[in-house]
Order: sequence, then C-alpha cells, then structure tokens
Amino acid sequence: MSALCLILGNKNYSSWSLRPWLVMKHLGLDFDEIIVPLLQGNFKEELFTHSPSGKVPVLKVDGQEIWDSLAICEYLNEEYPDANLWPIDKSARAHARSISYEMHSGFFNIRNDMPMNMRRARGNFHASPLCQAEIDRILAIWTDCRKNYGQNGPFLFGDFSIADAMFAPVVSRFDTYGVAVDGVVKDYMETILNMAHLKEWRDAGKVEEWIIDEAEI
Repeated sequence: MSALCLILGNKNYSSWSLRPWLVMKHLGLDFDEIIVPLLQGNFKEELFTHSPSGKVPVLKVDGQEIWDSLAICEYLNEEYPDANLWPIDKSARAHARSISYEMHSGFFNIRNDMPMNMRRARGNFHASPLCQAEIDRILAIWTDCRKNYGQNGPFLFGDFSIADAMFAPVVSRFDTYGVAVDGVVKDYMETILNMAHLKEWRDAGKVEEWIIDEAEI
C-alpha cells in the first residue's frame, strides 16, 4: 500500500477530484485511489469518514487529511519544489495563482449549467447570457496566458502547472458541450485533451457503472 491515498468522486463527474489527480500523475507519484461514488447510497456518511468537510477530493498522507483541490495542489507544490508546479518567473507565478484561485472560487454558472460528464455526447450548447459571460472570461484568460506567458511550451505558462490542472475540467466541459473555439484556445484545448493522464482519467470515467442525472449534479 502506498503512503499516499487520494479519495476521489466518480471520475466521470468529479471535476474537483480530477485536478489534484492530474498533478499527482504529472509528478509520477505512487498513490492509492479510493472512489466514493457521489449521490449513491450513504456516500455522504462515507465521505465524512475521510474528511471533516464531507467532500472530495481528500489526500491522506502520514496520518493527515488534506482536503480541497487547491489545498492539495499547494501541498504538493511545497513537497516537490523542484517540479515547479507554479511558474518560476515571479510575475507569471502571481498570474497563475490569480487565475487558478479565480477558477476555484467562481464560474458558478458554468458549474451549474455545464456539469462535467465525460460520457456526454458532444453537441452544440446554448448558453444563457450569464453562462456565456463566464465562458468568454475563460477564453480570454487562456488567450492572454498563451500570448503573454506560454511562448516556451503548449500549456498556459509554457510548461504544465497547477493552473492547467485547475482548468482541465473546463477544457473537458467545453469539448463535450461543443463550445466553439479557434486559434490559440483551440490549440490549448487540444494540448490538454491529448494529455496521456487526462485520457486515462476519461477512459476510466466512461466505463464507470454509476449514472447521475445531470439535474442532480
């Protein structure tokens, strides 16, 4: 058994679980996974046995629980400083944290109107004005990062960073809901969608037995 254990929700639906999972895979860590199927049976009671928040994800390490996607990512950044999970440049690092925390604390209309579902058939999505405003904001973030910080690689800040992990579920949403993109945004989305680790996650999610009505998510 590994010293690290990540408690996850269903891979098909749990965008928050995906984020630190991608970072841990990027680091090449050996870790166990426990999936707690969301909205199934007594899932809430089970989650409280893993974390006082009663939510996923949770990282268990050395008898300690670390919960919340971004908190786990920040912990990993401290534990593995040579991995440069945030950009090395001070200005780029501040910008990366700003957009990551904006993702963490906002975009409620996208979350509500476009729940992550990797089995969803790709189609054209008709966004409400509020949702469209959030879509436009994210497209602007990606365009700005690629233009001003991404010259040395295909990710938002050139190399893979926590910022990419934070936005990876949004890339998946925009893909399955058929959000129209082009240029640098299309290239960026293709970079994320072609990541081996994201493909591994999506393949696992697509064969899960649990089904959640999108109205419940």
